[in-house]
Amino acid sequence: MMTSLSNYKSNYRCTPAFERFYTGGPYAVSPDSSFLACACDNDVKIVDALDSSVRATLEGDSGRITAITIGPDGRFLFSASHSRQIRVWDLSSFKCVRSWKAREGIVMNIACDSSGGLVATAEERKVLVWDVEGGYCTHYFQGHEGVVRTILFHPDTNHLLLFSGSDDGTVRVWDLVTKKCAAILRKHFSTVTSLAVSENGWTLLSAARDRVVNLWNLRDYNFEKTITTYEVVEALCVIPSESVFATTLSKIRPKVKGKKNSSPPIHFLTVGDRGIVRMWSSECADCLFEQKSSDASIASDENDSQRGFISAVVLPKDQGLLCVTFDEQFLFYDPVKDDESMFQLNLRRRLVGSNEEISDLKFLGDEERYLAVATNIGQVRVFDLASRTCCHVLEGHTDIILCLDSCVLASGRCLLASGSKDNSVRIWDTETRCCIGMAKGHLDAVTAVAFSKKKKNFVVTGSKDRTIKVWSLDGISDDAGHVVNFKAKAVVAAHDKDINALAVSPNDAYVCSGSQDRTASIWRLPDLVSVVVLKGHKRGIWSVEFSPVDQCVMTASGDCTIKIWAIADGTCLKTFEGHTSSVFRASFLTRGTQFVSCGDDGLVKLWTIKSNECVATYEHHDAQVFALAVGQRTEMFTTGSTDSVINLWHDCTAADMEAAALQKEEAVLKDQDLENAVVDADYLKAIRLAFELRKPHRLFNLFSDICCKGHAENQILKALHAFGKEELRQLIEYIREWNTKPKLCHVAQFVLFQIFNVLSPTEIIEIKGIGELLEGLVSYSQRHFSRMDRLVRSTFLLDYVLTEMSVICPDSASKAPSDDANDGWEIKSNVDLLPSRKDDKEESVPRLPEQSSLRKKVPALSIHRDSSNGDQNVVIDNKLVEEGHSLYVSQDEKTVQEELSCQLEEKSSSKKRKSAKSRNKTEKKMKKAASTGVPAISLKA
Repeated sequence: MMTSLSNYKSNYRCTPAFERFYTGGPYAVSPDSSFLACACDNDVKIVDALDSSVRATLEGDSGRITAITIGPDGRFLFSASHSRQIRVWDLSSFKCVRSWKAREGIVMNIACDSSGGLVATAEERKVLVWDVEGGYCTHYFQGHEGVVRTILFHPDTNHLLLFSGSDDGTVRVWDLVTKKCAAILRKHFSTVTSLAVSENGWTLLSAARDRVVNLWNLRDYNFEKTITTYEVVEALCVIPSESVFATTLSKIRPKVKGKKNSSPPIHFLTVGDRGIVRMWSSECADCLFEQKSSDASIASDENDSQRGFISAVVLPKDQGLLCVTFDEQFLFYDPVKDDESMFQLNLRRRLVGSNEEISDLKFLGDEERYLAVATNIGQVRVFDLASRTCCHVLEGHTDIILCLDSCVLASGRCLLASGSKDNSVRIWDTETRCCIGMAKGHLDAVTAVAFSKKKKNFVVTGSKDRTIKVWSLDGISDDAGHVVNFKAKAVVAAHDKDINALAVSPNDAYVCSGSQDRTASIWRLPDLVSVVVLKGHKRGIWSVEFSPVDQCVMTASGDCTIKIWAIADGTCLKTFEGHTSSVFRASFLTRGTQFVSCGDDGLVKLWTIKSNECVATYEHHDAQVFALAVGQRTEMFTTGSTDSVINLWHDCTAADMEAAALQKEEAVLKDQDLENAVVDADYLKAIRLAFELRKPHRLFNLFSDICCKGHAENQILKALHAFGKEELRQLIEYIREWNTKPKLCHVAQFVLFQIFNVLSPTEIIEIKGIGELLEGLVSYSQRHFSRMDRLVRSTFLLDYVLTEMSVICPDSASKAPSDDANDGWEIKSNVDLLPSRKDDKEESVPRLPEQSSLRKKVPALSIHRDSSNGDQNVVIDNKLVEEGHSLYVSQDEKTVQEELSCQLEEKSSSKKRKSAKSRNKTEKKMKKAASTGVPAISLKA
């Protein structure tokens, strides 16, 4: 375990390799076949037809999607859900442009006419036609006795007809001009599943689950012919005459019974419960082409109607054929000619819409290009990681597959082992895609399987029957069609409860088993002799793995812990805690110095063993992560969860270090450029660099320096115009932090004011997270303005005190102006010319209005009123000031007189009170002297 710190992995990059995009039900193909629109629960997924990557997700409401169609020009998509809401989506912006609600019930099907202006919906037993632009109903058709399953517009706009098929076995033709039912076609005895119109527009084809296809003449709506298919037909498609399919089929000369029809034959194909594609001609009832084998999964229960294909579409421009299976797979076929001048359908691409719950994963081959996936169905799906498609499916198990393991033989042959609930183990050759061996003998489900690591000549299996068995692989044949039945070399009753995991040591000397009985046991191979029992976990053990370099084994348990044990004596060396729920898988990385784990909490964690530290935690799954596989060559790993998502994880430690070094170098250069810009007084460039370097303190200093200079507004506006919306949001976040400190709030408020000048209210609202930012700004701004108002009010008392002490105006006139002097007055004062408030007339000290701005003193001004011209004006230092004009606040004559008279009256009343007090004291002294007989003191004395 001697690995330097520089070799430790610190970060992995997650790439969603395969995600769920189709959960069954409706889907639609774009006119150019470049993408698919698929129903995925309550949403619509727009999926690339090449690699199944999700381009966009159209979020629906609480109802499951029931119908989807795409307009003929590919601009709009129409969807309906269980909530009866019909939506129109713009595929260029992936936004809903209009919506309306269905009238009667749930929309089971939807179709768009050739012009794209009308949409028909099947609502239970009724058919409605809607105007797309207006969203109103133009036609209301009723008459079916069963639920309408399929609807179709006539492809020719000259024929304004609409066809509908129902559970009652009838096909109705609706005339859009007369708004009446033109014909009722009765020949089916089961649900009508599919409708199609011939290229010439005069023949209607209908398929039903009564295993027949009927042809109808649209000139007089007469029945023409019945073709027996001998299978439940789920879909039929008319083959275009210019396609490769029609060209090849035209070379076949079928035997025509009866009178030959002069019109050209109609070629069409059908798919159904048999899971094969068959092609027909209207001239005869014989099948012209039948697929040799099925690529769809066939249900083992014959009574199960959900099997084979459920839909098919002939792709335009000779792009082949698309078939959809009942287990959410999209199969793309290409016609390939064979030696007999015929053609076969070559499966070009397979897209899996949903993998259900993933139980196990394993890389295949030395190059680790392929990934084997076990899900809760009886098949193994092998995916190509390069093309991100499912290249083939391994079928043979009759029940759910629970575990997988792979190995590469010395000859380069890649083998895959799978254990299933059917109590068997199968060995697969991944190149020939065939089962080459089978091991039967367990009495319950096989829950764990492990290949030999060194010699590759045996496989070990564990089961719910609590036993471990060793099987020899010596009898494997190179013949792809020959299946070998393996025999058990050793058997042991290993645990008291189910066995969950097995692991073989790198030298094939030991095998370790983990069980629900909370213990792990180490056994010596090949005779399965017990070596040591590992006890210490408080819950069942889900995963075991040997270290690739040390004599130790790692276990993961349901008690949320991971432990490392010594093989020699079974002592616990280390315990790792961090998961909040059961840990399902743990595997070594970086030559045994690190490991990765996943569990029931949906987390993936990267650990360093030496420091007992969790290096990184990743949350890229929304459900339990049951499966984990680590590549031996590249050390990339993959995880699979119950949400049907498979993620690939690539080591990006070296890339992150390189990016960090490059970023550091760029930061040093930008720092130097910033210093140069400050020295050169190039504030615009300096602000930009400080913002890019994410230095808010330096950015504040730059704004502060600009505010101290002239033309600050223009310079800040120029700097702000170069910022984008996201950058302005970051700047507002800085301002919010500056605004929390009284020393910095003035600059913060000034810059914020300039931002509001640059952006309109609409643009401000569009900024992400602006509500939270403004909320933080408003609270502190209110504090600052309240504090400033309190300070300004406090200065008023200081002004008054200094004035009364004759500090501000020591040379004031001793005489106050008389009350009857109405024609003029003069004042010399250093105080502000601010009006008094009317509400403060009764106060002894005149109150001045609240002002948050700084006031400017006017020293020794000579002020008098001039009414020579009839206006009430004020003359200040021989300069005429009109009414309403002031230095800072408007001042009229009456307010000034009131202030002066109030002050004079206060002085005079104070003198009167003093004289009255002195007279009272004198009178008291005189009375006292008279009563005592003492001569009175003279007042003059």
